[in-house]
Order: sequence, then C-alpha cells, then structure tokens
Amino acid sequence: MPETTQVLQDVLQMKPVTWFNEEKEKSADPLKKLPVTFLHIQEAQARLQRFAPFLKEAFPETENGVIESPLREAHSFKKNMENYYGRKIEGRFLLKCDSELKVAGSIKARGGIYEVLKHAEDLAFQAKILSITDNYSVLCNESFRNFFSQYKISVGSTGNLGMSIGIVSAALGFQVSVHMSRDAKQWKKDFLRKHGVTVIEHTEDYSRAVEEGRRQCAGDPRAYFIDDENSVDLFLGYAVAALRLQTQLESLGIHICEDTPLQVYLPCGVGGAPGGITFGLKHLFGDAARCYFVEPTHSPSVLLGMLKNDDSVRVVDYGIDGLTEADGLAVGSPSKLVMGLERYLIDGIYTIEDDDLYRLLALLRDSEDCKIEPSAAASLKGPLVTQDIPSGGTHIAWLTGGLFLPENIFRECYEKGKELLG
Repeated sequence: MPETTQVLQDVLQMKPVTWFNEEKEKSADPLKKLPVTFLHIQEAQARLQRFAPFLKEAFPETENGVIESPLREAHSFKKNMENYYGRKIEGRFLLKCDSELKVAGSIKARGGIYEVLKHAEDLAFQAKILSITDNYSVLCNESFRNFFSQYKISVGSTGNLGMSIGIVSAALGFQVSVHMSRDAKQWKKDFLRKHGVTVIEHTEDYSRAVEEGRRQCAGDPRAYFIDDENSVDLFLGYAVAALRLQTQLESLGIHICEDTPLQVYLPCGVGGAPGGITFGLKHLFGDAARCYFVEPTHSPSVLLGMLKNDDSVRVVDYGIDGLTEADGLAVGSPSKLVMGLERYLIDGIYTIEDDDLYRLLALLRDSEDCKIEPSAAASLKGPLVTQDIPSGGTHIAWLTGGLFLPENIFRECYEKGKELLG
C-alpha cells in the first residue's frame, strides 16, 4: 500500500513515523490461535504469589514481597504537554510508574525476576528440597544458597534486563553473568558488579551479546540462558502486569469498554515487555485496549520487522545505525516470539527522536517530579501521535525505568531537555 511504502521510506531515513497496524484482527480471533493462553498468565501470577515470602525477606523494600508500581494521574504534565505542543489531549492521562519498581528499578523487574524465580523453583522441585505448599521464605536459608550456587544463569542485555536478572539471581545464590552490549551504560555495569554479578562487555550490539551468552551456555547442563529474544517465561512475567493494572484501574473508578477505551504506550526494545503487557491487556479488555509500541528512530527493529514481514530483520542491514541514547531500546533485531504472537494484536507503533526523549524527560520532571531514564520518556508522546480517543477514554504512558539512574546522569539529561525545550 502507498501509505505503508511511505512509512517504510521514512523509517529507512530514520525519520519519526506513526504506523497503524492494518493487519490487526479482532483480539479474540488471534488469541484463540496462540499456544500461550490466559491460564498461563494466571499460573505466572500464582507463582509470584508463592515467592512473595522470599522476596519480602530478601528485599524488604518491596511491599510484602510484591514488586509493583503505582498508577498515577498526570494532570500537570497533560496540561504542560498541551501548552508546549499546541494540541488538546482528550481523555484522562495516567502514568504507569515502572520507573519506581523495587529491586531492579525498571519494567524488567517483572519478566526478568519472574523467569529466575521459575527456574529456581523448577530446580528445587526436581531436587525434592521444596514443595509447592512450603513457605518460600526458606529460600533465604544458606542451604538453598549453597544448592543454587552449583548452577549458572546467563543473559544478554543492554542494561535493565541484566540488572533484574543479576540482582535476584545473586540473592538466591546462583553464579550469574550478564553479557552487555556496546549500548549498555557504564553505571549499569558498575551497579551489577557491586551486586556480585560477572559482567562481560561486548563491543557489538545487543543481538551479538545475546548470541555470545547463548553460545557460552550451550552444552553446560548446569547453565541456564535467559533468552530475551525467545523466552515465553519472560513474556508471561511481563503479562502479569495486566492483571495488576486492571485492579488499579478499578480502584480509580475507570471502566474500560469500546466507548471508553484504554490506549497504552509501551517503549519497545526487543519487544518482550510491551508484547507481554499487550497480550495480557487484550485478554482482559479485548479491542477496548489499544496498545502502541514506541521505538527510537535509530533502532526501529520491531517496526521494520512488521513492515518487511521478517522476524529476523536487522536494522543495520538497512543502513540504520542503531545508535540512540535510549539504551534500553537499542535493539537491532526483534524477538521472533513477539513477532509471532503480536502481529495481529498490536494497534500500531510510533518512533521518536532522541531530542524528544530529553524534552519529555525534563517536562515530566517539572510537571510531576518524576525521575525517569530517557528511554522511558518514549511513551509520553503517545497521546499526541496516535488516533484520538473519546473524552471518556484513558491514556497510559508506561514509564519503564529510572529508579537507580545516578542523580548526576539524570541531571545531565534534565539540563539537556530544558535547553531543547527553550
């Protein structure tokens, strides 16, 4: 189609675009055909509940062992957005503050921690040292740490996923290594090393870091590789967020239906986190939930894969450099799992330039006193670039990281944003 052709041309020139998924079907139809079901999300939620006593003891900063973030109204930010960009935003504007998630400080605390916990449970069940009826706080005992220390966990990451997996794996006693791509920030490498994690640095992009991590685990029966590109367990950990969001919306008196839809904007790297959340929301709200992924103009791997109908696409093969300050989104190839599960579910994708990330980061800080990473700011522009919704609808910008961002680095980002705002 001519419109799709123009979008592709702009993507290849690294221009910001908005793409609406014309292949999207009624949510019930593709959901029925997928091998992953709503029951799997419920099982993941139940597993996290079993682990709550362990998490409460190992990470007392959590709320009774539940790692969850607040959902907040953004009155001031909405008004300031309207004033700066000169456009009215219909409906309510909320912030899902995964930037404040305890333990790992980002959305990756959901999927990453969940998969580590599931692997630990599987090992303990196989060894017959843990029962599903036990109080899982026993996992804090030295005997369990000694048991898990016989095993290795590895992951490839641009930063945040590595932080979530590294922190919880080390707390359980696993030997853990994180393969970090060239895009990973130095402070994240330092943070992991302080938590006893082995950091292996790579001079190439994220996909190469994943490949190397996968290769090093192959053939070692005691090594477990968490595969961000293909992991169903990561995906399900992220999907649990939808169940919790539903409860939060109800507490705010927000009813989601076709007449009062929910539009959610999700920063996207490889696609696992936004894919899992979309999967959960579509099960709960059907087509009343409209889910948009957001990618940097210099690393639009999922969008390029959608446009080319190719789940193995690499942005560098099309002359796109993959260089962006949004380190969590600096991914050159999409998740094959997500491409297969989400092609007919997501409503669209928009891309954003780095300068806008800084502007939005600064505007949010001045409006709501929120501290986020530049990549998390990608979601904030959603209401301005996607389809309008009725005045009774609700926008949610998903803030994906920021809690552990060093203050001096955040200040540099903020000052740059203020300068760009003029």
